[in-house]
Amino acid sequence: MKIQLKSIVLISAFAALGGCQGKPPNTFKFTADLPPGFAYVAAVYYVPEKGQTCTLDRRDNLAPVFNSKWRTDYKPDAEITIRKIVKGCPLVVRRIELEINSSYGKTRGDFSGDEAMVFIRDDLEEQFKGVFNEAGESTFHGQCEWWFRTSGKPRILRKILDCRTVDAQGARAYGKTFGAFNPDQLPGKTVRMKITLAADERPAIKDTWVKVTNGWKRCMGDNFEDQYAFCYGNYTDFSTFTMPDGQVCTIYPGCTE
Repeated sequence: MKIQLKSIVLISAFAALGGCQGKPPNTFKFTADLPPGFAYVAAVYYVPEKGQTCTLDRRDNLAPVFNSKWRTDYKPDAEITIRKIVKGCPLVVRRIELEINSSYGKTRGDFSGDEAMVFIRDDLEEQFKGVFNEAGESTFHGQCEWWFRTSGKPRILRKILDCRTVDAQGARAYGKTFGAFNPDQLPGKTVRMKITLAADERPAIKDTWVKVTNGWKRCMGDNFEDQYAFCYGNYTDFSTFTMPDGQVCTIYPGCTE
């Protein structure tokens, strides 16, 4: 009797496991390969399923946010729910709005970021739809580039992060970094954003810096108080500028010639 009872329990357990395995998961993993010192923030937005007429107040459909404290508590992996029901309204994930952030100085304001996006649509055209490999991963690519400028009377150096998608050859393209998927592609899969950093930085505003052998020199303009300080053909008169850490420099990025 005991043996029969154990057999019944085991059969029931295996049947339960088989039932669970037959049902596709309701989540997928989003992750990112980023340059050192970079982090992403993700806000996940949901809309009513196709064909549904229900609506929700904004407070009932707030976007879950991952890595809001990206400076101190960053986790590259996020588990994203695909479908959920809120107050009787069936919802499906529609998009993931991403911020790619990095600090270039020690104070809280010494950082910059740019946008990226994951689009999730039922009626997605095949040419835009991400492809998953045998391991269940799909990767979309982008490249970030630092642009530098000066700001204020001390001409403090500030940096702007500009991130773009890349073409099939890996070259920077015009649009922002993005991936696109059909919601039925996603259960149990991994979506990966892979960002590289351009080797060279460049001025944010044209005709304000001059390229020299070992870096860039800041044009003087009319005088040191000139906030715009375009070169206007004067490539011999340059000014100092102040790095975020307080160093007074004559050339970027090496500070001293």
